[in-house]
Amino acid sequence: MQDSHTSETTQKSIEATIVSGILSAKIRPGTRLGENQLAVLFGVSRTRVREAMMRLETRGIVHVSPRRGWFVVEPSAEDAIAVYEARRIVEAGLLRSMGVLTDEGRRALDTHLNEERTAMAAGDRQRLTYLMGDFHIRIAELSGNAIIVDILRDLTARTILISMLYQSEFHAAQSHAGHCRIFEAMQAGDFVRAAELSVEHLDEVEMGLDLTARPDPLSDLRHSLSLPPKSASSVFQQPDPKIARSKE
Repeated sequence: MQDSHTSETTQKSIEATIVSGILSAKIRPGTRLGENQLAVLFGVSRTRVREAMMRLETRGIVHVSPRRGWFVVEPSAEDAIAVYEARRIVEAGLLRSMGVLTDEGRRALDTHLNEERTAMAAGDRQRLTYLMGDFHIRIAELSGNAIIVDILRDLTARTILISMLYQSEFHAAQSHAGHCRIFEAMQAGDFVRAAELSVEHLDEVEMGLDLTARPDPLSDLRHSLSLPPKSASSVFQQPDPKIARSKE
């Protein structure tokens, strides 16, 4: 039988793995997370899996559907607006509170930006998705405040879910340029300016979302069958009964 410490470690491992999968865009919005399958994969009881899922639910990452199970959230347009507003408040406040960028922090961010350039050159969108979100988490880590790191990691995961639903084009170069401007201000010791740039950067990303779009419920099956993508409106559009009758 697992002791309480082992159980807590296992739950955190399940949570961390799922959040990591979202951050790297490997787990999509609406993905079903079966208790039985996760129990087998992690070698634990369904009770332990359920406890981990309940913790993720409080973090806004998953939700439970009666008689159907656990699913990764599919943020609404209203959720998207709220998440970006929260990120602006947290990230700008964080940067304003920072007084110095250490040599170690400078090297870490410089290395990260080089990784972004490498991924762009390789056209590795999945890697880029992870790196674009991780840049902000790395800044939070420099603060040494574990609570802010956890908050920003969850907000970033929810942002990535939002982008998978509402972002029609991936503007990697634009996001990278925004990151570079923030880094330059931090290197210059102007954290007030860095905070302003972080808000501008998040504004640009949010403006690139089409919050009028409706998710395609058949996207996973469509991808599996190698069928061309359809706009959300066409997926939900009902056939004209007059046309249908004329074909009978």
